[in-house]
Amino acid sequence: MLLGRALMILGLLAALVGIAVAVRAHRTSDFRMLQVARRSVLAVMGLALGAMLLLEIAYVRDDFSYALVAGNSSATTPLYYKLTAVWSTQAGSLLLWLCVLSVMSAFVVRGATVAHRHLEPIVLGVLLSVCAFFAFLMVVYASPFEASPQGTTVGAGLQPLLRYPLMALHPIALYIGYAGATVPFAFAVAALVTGRLGPSWLVAVRRYGMVAWAFLAAGLVLGSRWSYAELGWGGFWGWDPVENAALLPWLTATAFIHSSVIQERRGMLKVWNVSLVAATFILSLVGTFLVRSGILDSIHAFGASTLGVPFLLLITIVLGGSVALIVWRRPLLRSDHRLDGLLSREMVFLLNNVLLVGLAFVVFWGTFFPLISEAVTGTKSALGPPWFEIYTAPLGIGLVLLLAIGPSLAWQATAWRLWLRALRAPVALGLVVAAVAVVAGVSTASTVVVVLGATVVLATSAQELLRAGRARSTATGHRVPAAVLAVVSRNRRRYGGYLTHIGFVVMLAGVAVAGASSTGKDVRMRPGDSVSVAGYRVNYERPVAQVRSEKITFGARLGVWENGRRLATLSPAREYYPSLDVGSKGVFGRFFDGEATSEIGIRASLGRDLWVAASPDLQTLRSPIDEANRRFATVPPAAQALIITAIAERYVVRAPAVTFRVIVRSGVSWIWIGACLMGAGAFLALRLPRRVRARGGRLRQAVSR
Repeated sequence: MLLGRALMILGLLAALVGIAVAVRAHRTSDFRMLQVARRSVLAVMGLALGAMLLLEIAYVRDDFSYALVAGNSSATTPLYYKLTAVWSTQAGSLLLWLCVLSVMSAFVVRGATVAHRHLEPIVLGVLLSVCAFFAFLMVVYASPFEASPQGTTVGAGLQPLLRYPLMALHPIALYIGYAGATVPFAFAVAALVTGRLGPSWLVAVRRYGMVAWAFLAAGLVLGSRWSYAELGWGGFWGWDPVENAALLPWLTATAFIHSSVIQERRGMLKVWNVSLVAATFILSLVGTFLVRSGILDSIHAFGASTLGVPFLLLITIVLGGSVALIVWRRPLLRSDHRLDGLLSREMVFLLNNVLLVGLAFVVFWGTFFPLISEAVTGTKSALGPPWFEIYTAPLGIGLVLLLAIGPSLAWQATAWRLWLRALRAPVALGLVVAAVAVVAGVSTASTVVVVLGATVVLATSAQELLRAGRARSTATGHRVPAAVLAVVSRNRRRYGGYLTHIGFVVMLAGVAVAGASSTGKDVRMRPGDSVSVAGYRVNYERPVAQVRSEKITFGARLGVWENGRRLATLSPAREYYPSLDVGSKGVFGRFFDGEATSEIGIRASLGRDLWVAASPDLQTLRSPIDEANRRFATVPPAAQALIITAIAERYVVRAPAVTFRVIVRSGVSWIWIGACLMGAGAFLALRLPRRVRARGGRLRQAVSR
């Protein structure tokens, strides 16, 4: 533990030294000082990763002398969850933030080029300042290397709700997104400080912005999947304050990615771009602040802590400093051109930004409304999902329609006649698909419009790609499929964007259809009973009980039938984790009265999902549990295990009634398919052509001399 604390202190000192020499390098243009700042970044990264490795070893070895290990791991916790339990705690998540940010900062050092050397000292100074902030928090407020009370030999175990494979990756994805948002902010500050506000800083941050966007999206999707498959309420997005806080920087990052294209091509929206970069970083800090401050209730939050004040102070400094720099450099941020026509790609990008920022404002207002209402009226009032859906639905539909018409428009101006001709076939196809959706039972007007728009986006993107492929085929003599691949390979950023747009609208269509087509029942059944929901017949065949070292599972085996044909077997269950409270629950009762999680039975298909959760009635076990607590409290552990198994088997013999929640919802699978397409599009857009990678390597070699 002393070694861990020493690594944190050294990391803080290395960051502070790096900040000082980076400032000196900026003032004196001394390349030697810049080299020291670069080495400081690498030192911070090495120290942070060393601290993380030390903590991981403690988890794997079940070293309960560490308070962090004793508080959220145990000897029976599976290895995968031991390795990922670090960032399920407040202090551990701060260390993860620092590790990811320091690694990202090292990539900045590795990717430095001659063209950006004038920006690099300030960039490294900003990145090291954020690193120093997180290191300071762990040195002063929340050390990951606190010692447990003397004599601690048993761990509490990982919080049961977090024992879901994808949930362990959710924080990593979000923190990579947050750290990725720090890099564009550092470049924006450097451009504002130096007055070099041309397109070069945008080129430098393009890939970092895309990485941040992609990982924020991945984090949101992983959290949604966890909610759908683990929480037991049947939904995938509940407008929880912490969920919303992660959505906010993704919305502003999306707006920046689009508006930066306009600045690169037309020299417009310069103020808008630096403002969006600053907003994305600030909102990333706000998301981190919400999880740790305890000011809003959330299932995802760590609860109240002393970290809220430092985060609020940092957010205030970043916000005030960003506004001051933008106002100071306002004369240099004037646009080089103006819009040449309303029917142009620039106008679509601008409207796209307005809608995205509008969505961000709605989500921000709804999330923080309890604090706003308390400040104004003295009463804390929350806004529920219906309020969010009223305002976000039309904005989302607007985004889909803009994505539908965007690919068919040219830069600067497009003739109405040419635009309408280009849209004729995609719109016709969209109308056909929308009609099919109506016939299939989709009756909500907004859902039909989203399906129509999504189809048009897919058709216009395919039409644009095919047109480009045919043109290249004519010019080179290659076959059309080979020409299409060549076109995509030579312009991966553009067609990666198209694929991302397709994934986005597919996901939105899935969300819209799922929201409009949900049918469900809560029903209490005994073995042999059945229930019919939306054409499915679900039979409760038999109860199931299983005792494992870390949990006891009570569930049910269900047969799913449709039109007289057996489709699937589902096994929804409730898993109970032992409590450490032996005093009030008893030696045996603690195994049945601890925290519990739902294991959902899902039969997924492209058309619709059957979702089933089970709530077993354990009252029939109360009498044998009480008797075991009275008579066998002092028996050896091996005998205790046999008694616990016997009590669990009694549940199977008695077969009490179970309450099932059965939900049938269409379109859910398309949410996950759309998310995968978005990820594939982002990967394609990030992967530079070979000739560009080779040129970048030569520039990096030049800057290191």
